[in-house]
Amino acid sequence: MLKTALGRFRLVAFWEGLSFLVLLLIAMPLKYVLHMPLGVRVVGMAHGLLFMAYLYTLMMAAIEYRWGVKRIALAFVASLVPGGTFWLDAQLRGEALALETAKTR
Repeated sequence: MLKTALGRFRLVAFWEGLSFLVLLLIAMPLKYVLHMPLGVRVVGMAHGLLFMAYLYTLMMAAIEYRWGVKRIALAFVASLVPGGTFWLDAQLRGEALALETAKTR
């Protein structure tokens, strides 16, 4: 999976999406309901770093596979929607399988 730009992007997208959900569903309720802000600081920092890695790997995949502006914009918007990166991964999974199959031939 880490051998291709698409594989690296999918991996980072998974962790970025997971960190976003943890931030929204666990860390923020801890902060605002139980007044424990440490979770938001820690998870927020991790999510921020993963978001930057997401943008970097998105651009690397977009350059290597010559994605158009529409596809890049869709991938960017998917990172802003909770669970969006998981939907995007489902869309890209078929493409990744096709690329792997083409390489083995």
